[in-house]
Amino acid sequence: MFRFAHPDYLYLLAVLPLLLLLFMYVRIQSSKAKRLFSSSELFQRLTEQHSTRKGTVKSTLIILAFAMLVVALSNPQVGTRMEEVKQEGVDMFIALDVSKSMLAEDIKPNRLEKAKYEIRNLIERLAGDKIGVIVFSGEAYTQFPLTIDYSAASLLLDVVDVESVPNPGTAIGSAIGQAMKSYNLEEPSTKVLVIMTDGENNSGDAIEQAKTAAEKGVRIYTVGLGSSAGAPIPIYNSAGQQTDFKRDRSGNIVLTKLDEISLQEIASIGRGHYYRATNSQDELDAIYRDINTLEKREFGAKQFTEFDDKFQYFLFIACFMMLIEVILSDKKTEWLAQYNPFRSLTGAEKSK
Repeated sequence: MFRFAHPDYLYLLAVLPLLLLLFMYVRIQSSKAKRLFSSSELFQRLTEQHSTRKGTVKSTLIILAFAMLVVALSNPQVGTRMEEVKQEGVDMFIALDVSKSMLAEDIKPNRLEKAKYEIRNLIERLAGDKIGVIVFSGEAYTQFPLTIDYSAASLLLDVVDVESVPNPGTAIGSAIGQAMKSYNLEEPSTKVLVIMTDGENNSGDAIEQAKTAAEKGVRIYTVGLGSSAGAPIPIYNSAGQQTDFKRDRSGNIVLTKLDEISLQEIASIGRGHYYRATNSQDELDAIYRDINTLEKREFGAKQFTEFDDKFQYFLFIACFMMLIEVILSDKKTEWLAQYNPFRSLTGAEKSK
């Protein structure tokens, strides 16, 4: 595969016709000036040793050198080989709660955006670890499986919102079960599950699922988002403007509260830790530091090799052309003039 790392620089090639016109204009004006300020005989003597062809060659060298410099700035790259790269890491799933309660703003800008912000930061720090994301509400789905393609992971994370799962609720047990289906339990790798939720589990048996996962060797961390005092759940219209808060059948505003006790218990069963999310702290950073102390498995991953830069070849050609342009004089070269096929015609004209 061939590509340019900085293709925007190629627009500079549009200057080439202007350079060509500029050289033509300068040559015409130079000839006019010589004829204007010297007699015909003197003009012939002045131009007798001047080589018009060499002037054309020098101008061409400058134009081509400029073109090569533009191509070098664009940095041509080549790279199509697939190879197996040995890496070390853990298999880590993040189960992200996308229920309506995650829109509460007791953590700014809201619980869900805070969680996504921390996951993005975590993805940027990963080096060899596989990461996958499971989204859950009333049910759980794999947003993307375990991967080391961190760029694709970030893109897929961006589209996650409270509409990602149509079923309402907070089924933490379903999220743990979905992670267990997504792991390759046959591989002797370190497996980590991070659950990010407000903890209001209202469907499924999260404790039993956590026990099953722990028996399979999965280490579970939990991150609680929200406050124990509770916060209202804003309601937005299609234009993204807040219109009200979620209310119960009696018309009272519903408060969503963080359930720390269940999250602490799940983390304890999974031999992990529980973290309380705050506006200032990055809880996933603390979890990642802890994960780095675990034993990591070596695995081979098929991936494209990095593109090789080829700008240096075009830069060398440009420098070589500029060097030739500087060395090349404007005077005629006698031994080359002997091979001029029009030399006899020129001599005949002078004799007249």
